[in-house]
Amino acid sequence: MPRTASSPTAGRTRPTGGARTAGRTKAPAAPDLRVESGLLGPGDALVAGCDEVGRGALAGPVTVGVVVVDPVAAEVLAGPRDSKLLSAAAREALVAPIREWALGWGVGHASPAEIDDVGLSAAVGLAGRRALEAASTIHRPDVVLVDGNYDWLSPRPQASLFEAALTIASQDAEPGPPFPRVSTRVKADLACLSVAAASVLAKVERDRLMVQYHEEEPHFCWAENKGYGTDTHRAALRAHGPSARHRRSWRLV
Repeated sequence: MPRTASSPTAGRTRPTGGARTAGRTKAPAAPDLRVESGLLGPGDALVAGCDEVGRGALAGPVTVGVVVVDPVAAEVLAGPRDSKLLSAAAREALVAPIREWALGWGVGHASPAEIDDVGLSAAVGLAGRRALEAASTIHRPDVVLVDGNYDWLSPRPQASLFEAALTIASQDAEPGPPFPRVSTRVKADLACLSVAAASVLAKVERDRLMVQYHEEEPHFCWAENKGYGTDTHRAALRAHGPSARHRRSWRLV
């Protein structure tokens, strides 16, 4: 599956505050970097936000985005939210500003075949480590903030033979730097700007892939459903059977 390389920072965007709605209600606060700043320990400088998309789809990869920032020096970038809260056009418009704002960024995928071979959780970890590797080409984070309540990113001590083979094949002759410290936070994509930005990059790249796959097999309507189990997708599965893009170990119909 393709990977996206990291991008050095080239500019900053001024911070903006949340707006009040009518009456006494206040609009949800925009994500910022306060949580990321609080994760820095002695000697730490950089934090990476990490989020995944495609976990519940029937077809296509599971995809992880990683965005590396200096939470002390970076200004707050306006616009990123949890990708599910943004329109497709808004997500597309944010890709270039996020890449410019970040010190490094990466997107990694785990294919349907990998999901079938190692299971979903292990495949999400594979995709996340691929994204982290791409994002760390120039600036390696000291801490990675993962959306959710458990660490699916860190390598497991007892990996499956399949994952172990992938790890060995990707290693250089010299041992690499230690894996960054991982911190988890439920709904980090709502409060943490680096995670919200990572979710946008992951969602946009996965959606683009599914649109490409739609051109090869338009009867599954992947351009519209992005591989999720809509009625039209399931009807096409009953009519045509699963393709190589489907997670065949799942209950598809």
